[in-house]
Amino acid sequence: MFYPQNLKLSMPKKIVLIGASTGGPGQIEKIVLALDELHDVTMVIAQHMAIGFTPSFAKRLQDRSKNQVSVIQNNESLESGRVYLCCGRTSLYKNANALMFSQSESPRNSFNPDINVLFNSFVPFTNDFEILSVILTGIGSDGVEACKSLSEKGASCLTESEKSAIVDGMPSRARKEVKNVKVQEMNEIVLTIKEFCG
Repeated sequence: MFYPQNLKLSMPKKIVLIGASTGGPGQIEKIVLALDELHDVTMVIAQHMAIGFTPSFAKRLQDRSKNQVSVIQNNESLESGRVYLCCGRTSLYKNANALMFSQSESPRNSFNPDINVLFNSFVPFTNDFEILSVILTGIGSDGVEACKSLSEKGASCLTESEKSAIVDGMPSRARKEVKNVKVQEMNEIVLTIKEFCG
């Protein structure tokens, strides 16, 4: 591990990355509300959503969750036991003492947030954390390329079955293109994530 001894208690051992688009908010709600209190796990969620709606979505989750749920701010440090929601172009970087988030507005006609940008930023840290990346319902293929990179570095990758996905664009691409991807229905995904976090 690269971080100093005095930071180990605040750093997670496991990371859950979730990417979703159309149909995702209800499924993310199922996952977040099913979680027990997180200790050495951090969850980072990239849900495609119109600018301005992410804070209210985070508040709705926070009001019913056992964990702290918030929208990532620029230069905020990654901490254990948290659920973070992304907005815009969010990525993880290392400074001298901690892992920090960089957050900026998405370019025009780009995804808000960009799942590939988020997931790709965790690729350099696959030796530092046990990572589970999850692709949920959505149109297109955002996140799939980054999941391939994470899988190649040894991270676990999970996606929805055709039966479960509300919109089977992103999951279909993940099933076809990501090596060793695990395919489950939504209820099974919730259980798998809970077990990973336990």
